[in-house]
Amino acid sequence: MTNQTAFHSGLLNPALPIPEGLEDGRSQPAGRRYGVYRNNVTVSLREALAEGFPSLVGLIGRENFDHVARAYLRQSPPTSPLMMHYGAELPEFVASLEQLKHLPYLADVGRIDVAMRRSYHAADSSGIDVKELQVLDEATLLSTTFCFAPSMILLRSPWPIGSIWHYTMRGGDKPSGTAQDVVILRAEYDPEPFILGPGAGDVLHALQNGVAFGAALEASGDDFDLEPLLNLLMTNNAISHLKH
Repeated sequence: MTNQTAFHSGLLNPALPIPEGLEDGRSQPAGRRYGVYRNNVTVSLREALAEGFPSLVGLIGRENFDHVARAYLRQSPPTSPLMMHYGAELPEFVASLEQLKHLPYLADVGRIDVAMRRSYHAADSSGIDVKELQVLDEATLLSTTFCFAPSMILLRSPWPIGSIWHYTMRGGDKPSGTAQDVVILRAEYDPEPFILGPGAGDVLHALQNGVAFGAALEASGDDFDLEPLLNLLMTNNAISHLKH
């Protein structure tokens, strides 16, 4: 192991010894300084994860989250100096932890936090004017495919993740129900998670995958209401352009 490799490996693993040969600017042993630096790196990464996953912090408490974050960062240190997306795999790590199996929804709620960051940093785009839909005859509309803003992200879960996220972050009534589909939309600068109604997730998923509008509606089911979905997408500039 080279000195550089030993230096980096030891930063996130306190079980490893302090690398040999470290000296300060006065050619004195720098082992104690390395220990301080190692602790600061761990604390900084843990803080970054806590800031990026506010809903998980709210659900399991800061002390428990710090234990999870510490285990994660030692297994998955940053691979890029751009910290805005660090921790994208944390939900999968949470799902693998035996001590959190009694909270099976936790990972999917964490995916909302990841999606919120992705949406915030996604490229800007402009939404279409509603007249672009209104002028289409029925046959053309049904054969049209939709293109969406890069900031729009659809999440699907067997748990009421939208209700849990809102309750944890903003209070209100306790979550109830089962499966929920959530779409992250960014009308201008700040993304927002919206809970979709029955069938809307199926339609939106089909449209995202290039299915024509008419065929996408066939996947909706009897309880689907088109108007709320279109209003939600239009008011949040989610539809970037149409392909006829």
